[in-house]
Amino acid sequence: MGIEREEPSTNPHADRYWMRRALNLAHHAEYLGEVPIGALLVRDDQLIAEGWNAPIGSCDPSAHAEIVALRRAGQAIGNYRFPGCTLYVTLEPCVMCVGAMIHARIARLVFGACDPQRGAVSSRVQLADADFFNHRMVHSGGILPQECGALLRTFFRRKRARGEVSGDACTSSPGGGPSTSEGCYNRHHAGEVPKRS
Repeated sequence: MGIEREEPSTNPHADRYWMRRALNLAHHAEYLGEVPIGALLVRDDQLIAEGWNAPIGSCDPSAHAEIVALRRAGQAIGNYRFPGCTLYVTLEPCVMCVGAMIHARIARLVFGACDPQRGAVSSRVQLADADFFNHRMVHSGGILPQECGALLRTFFRRKRARGEVSGDACTSSPGGGPSTSEGCYNRHHAGEVPKRS
């Protein structure tokens, strides 16, 4: 079984632009009472689909921002595979979302803040690099990590202050939220495992 891997071009300015758009979607999720995570799918610098966290409002535990964006992309282009596409998301994806991206043949993943507790790209497990898949997805993290992490930390601090969640409900790093360090992604790829609190 051969391994498919596309190498889409990267552009740091475009990555920041699209991540800011994903942050706007995360703010929309927060407005709706959802955990503020936003995602969008782009091909050839054109927006294909976008999504934000919606498990609470949709009563669907799989309605993570990435899954919502993938579902909308499938409807928009009439296919379940998205070769040549880049998925931008404000938080490092979980196991479910990484699996869906691999099955969708996403060429490239770009995420904002690392998730040291549940991240399935570089923090907790490195599922995107697993050798049992027949597709490899290029991935990079730490794009606007301060903004992405701060939005989540603020959201969970407010919820804890109102007694709506315990401290365990949010991804944790020293400081009580997603890691905003660009180094969390780079440490893994340099052979250093991120420290856990």
